[in-house]
Amino acid sequence: MLYQLKLGEVVATAPTIGFNVETVEFRSMNFNVWDVGSQNNKIRPLWRHYFDGAEGLIFVVDSTDRERIDIARVELESMLKEKHMQHVALLVFANKQDLPNAMPADEVASKLRLWGLKHINWTVQPACAINGLGTLEGLDWLESVLQPV
Repeated sequence: MLYQLKLGEVVATAPTIGFNVETVEFRSMNFNVWDVGSQNNKIRPLWRHYFDGAEGLIFVVDSTDRERIDIARVELESMLKEKHMQHVALLVFANKQDLPNAMPADEVASKLRLWGLKHINWTVQPACAINGLGTLEGLDWLESVLQPV
């Protein structure tokens, strides 16, 4: 998803083991995007070192992985409890919408318990990193909530 956002094209990658950092330019905004590996439990405690100064969080879930959506929920809840993350704008990309049995956005929101988040702006954007479906719409939303009025 990171390289779809940065380059607008599919880049063959393996699951992130450590982390990748890229600057994504979108219209008048620059996003510093950290692709932080989630497969390794030893890396997760290090996530908090990237939260200082964050205004938004893009959280990507595999919308076909019903078995691990609860793990994603716990990790997201943990991040949002951190001091620097309590008022970020939250964009959840429900990735892999091109595959059968992908959870729709409202189901992802329900499984992640987003309806209970009253203190932040959030949205779930159906997406597909392979063809770019939903990525521009998600960034449009994030830009709109982060831009001063």
